Amino acid sequence: MNFIHKFENYLVENLDMKNPELKESRRGFGEALVELGKTNPNVVVLGGDVSGSVRTDLFRDAFPDRFFSVGISEQDMMGVAAGLAVVGKIPFASAYGEFATGRPFDQIRQSIAYSVMNVKICASHCGFTVGPDGATHQSLEDVALMRVLPHMNVITPADYNQTYRAVIKASEIDGPFYIRFYRDNSPNFTNPNAPFEFGKADTLLEGSDCAIIASGLMVWESLLAAELLAEEKIMVRVVNMHTIKPIDSNAIVSAAKNTGCIVTAEDHQIKGGLGGAVAEVLAQEYPAPVEFIGAKDTFGESGKGSELFEKYGLSKRHIVEAVKKAIKRKK
Repeated sequence: MNFIHKFENYLVENLDMKNPELKESRRGFGEALVELGKTNPNVVVLGGDVSGSVRTDLFRDAFPDRFFSVGISEQDMMGVAAGLAVVGKIPFASAYGEFATGRPFDQIRQSIAYSVMNVKICASHCGFTVGPDGATHQSLEDVALMRVLPHMNVITPADYNQTYRAVIKASEIDGPFYIRFYRDNSPNFTNPNAPFEFGKADTLLEGSDCAIIASGLMVWESLLAAELLAEEKIMVRVVNMHTIKPIDSNAIVSAAKNTGCIVTAEDHQIKGGLGGAVAEVLAQEYPAPVEFIGAKDTFGESGKGSELFEKYGLSKRHIVEAVKKAIKRKK
């Protein structure tokens, strides 16, 4: 659309807001693993009983001697991953988000984060869009759990392209990582040729009325909201905060100084996730009005992802309302 200034480094050329390309971000993870398998013999992969679902089966089929299935035992998966890291391997351990973080939290804390092991925890099926699987599988607390751990790096890519690049980048950096992605097809709109700058946010749109700082699937939802706001001559900055930890404080402060107010958007609890991280930075460095889009101290339920986004206040309509509220507060 004409209102979008396409930053060459970050958005695909000729982005069609009405009919974007749709791809699974989890497939970006699986295909990145296969590429790493070709180039780095130290990369190994651990799976539970969901290898086909999280796309680690792609690596398993290509490199069967470097794939380890631990069954439905995520605690064991994290312990084995830590042991493999001790002997110089680069283990990627993957499961559904809820079971990759909540169930083995003690093992992640003690054996991976505390011990600063070079383990990459990669979680699929995160957030509300797991949909019909219901509240037990909708991981809405995982970012908060991982962000609070010392030494843990946390990434929430926006689409297939960025998931692929984030996985490659994580393999190049020594230390524990948590990477979060999704089950369903979703818009694939980031430039596949842009470098993934770990710890540095991508500004997708410029605007002076308000800044939307989003992560994961909510980046696309924020672009859709920006389109609606532009029709009312409200111009917003849209920031893809793909790295939640370490957070890009400079991007947050710059957004607050240049627009005067912030809206955060995440497919996660607003407490402890992206919204909490942004608020912490602003409280210390540049106080400004903030509105939060995300789960508001609630579990989800079974339903289509789009319906749940609407019911729980994550849709583009809700982002538009939050922007207008934030703008009123700065006046």
